[in-house]
Amino acid sequence: MTAARVGVFGLLGSGNLGNDGSLEAVLGYLRAEHPEAVVDALCGGPEVVAARFGIPATRLHWYRGEYRTASRAGAIAGKGLGKLVDVFRTAAWVRRHDVVIVPGMGVLEATLPLRPWGFPYSLFLLCASGRLLRTRVALVGVGAAEIRNRPTRALVRWSARMAAYRSYRDTQSRDAMREMGVNTARDEVYPDLAFALPTPEASTTPDGPPGLVCVGVMDFHGGNDDRARAEEIHRRYLDGTIRFVRALVEDGRPVRLLTGDACDASVVAAILDAVDSPLVTVAEAASLADLMQETAAADTVVATRYHNLVCALKAGTPTLALSYAAKSDALMDRMGLGAYCHPAREVDADRLLDQFRELEKRSAELRRTLAERNQTAVRQLEDQFTALTTALFPTTDHARARARQEAP
Repeated sequence: MTAARVGVFGLLGSGNLGNDGSLEAVLGYLRAEHPEAVVDALCGGPEVVAARFGIPATRLHWYRGEYRTASRAGAIAGKGLGKLVDVFRTAAWVRRHDVVIVPGMGVLEATLPLRPWGFPYSLFLLCASGRLLRTRVALVGVGAAEIRNRPTRALVRWSARMAAYRSYRDTQSRDAMREMGVNTARDEVYPDLAFALPTPEASTTPDGPPGLVCVGVMDFHGGNDDRARAEEIHRRYLDGTIRFVRALVEDGRPVRLLTGDACDASVVAAILDAVDSPLVTVAEAASLADLMQETAAADTVVATRYHNLVCALKAGTPTLALSYAAKSDALMDRMGLGAYCHPAREVDADRLLDQFRELEKRSAELRRTLAERNQTAVRQLEDQFTALTTALFPTTDHARARARQEAP
């Protein structure tokens, strides 16, 4: 039997730990269930992906300045030419594969600032190439949200329609795609792919004195529809977070700052400058596994980035979400902590402290709840991977079924 040629696609290796964690989960599935598959990537950070995951990787964009703001005529022309060249580059890459997987990520949403000619355009090229060249494209465990910007909405809708397989990380994502005109009758919902990663051992003693608090921060400026007040939203978020961290320190609590993307470093620097205390330290996490280890060592986590929340909940640590999108609320509700969400756009340090103290009072109970919900998530993701094999690798699936029937 010829080995399947599998591509993985997305903003991978670009500094976002959540995206790379989703890739890690899918690669784990492929290596366990389809070890014969030949895998490579078309991604934002090919050098990082090749070095860390050991697979060949190609740069997503022909124009190397794609992620820089173009103000000069030469840069604008370069970007424009790059969009044309990427049509042919993407098609040529897709043509070499039997299957292309987009592993998780919020590829069908605009909850953070996003331009239609950026990733939505790249995703459209991928899905259109797959449809034209008969390569199956799978959007696996992705996030989606209803999009108001018409060009972005159109590109996302067309991309989803042309994909051969779709599954979502929460019900709201599937509902959003249905509202945008995509037939979701056969689409399923499963937990975020990161819940398939190994679980770290908890290193806290719940009955001991109050200990470490992990605070996950984000370079948050609102979403795609908040551009006019982005700086105001950022200032309010930062001020509220600083006040909260300062209050923890005044109570004698050690605080560990977490990030999830390289751009979050500016927020860490602002907090360290405002709260000058040896009780405040910074985690040097290079992966979701590192973040899970950090959160497993904490008594409590307060976090903004979606995958900071995933890591804390996966580690079984009581968590409070500074929620910036419906996906955060949905995740917290799925894991039994729906009451512990606080709006990232309107951080009120006093109310956040009240919620934090209430969360800590229920710590032992919530750890039991998280243990149960995590077991359920693992079983559901096993179903996700079984469904993916059936949809994308039918020959392999049928061969295995026949082998089981013929086994003595």
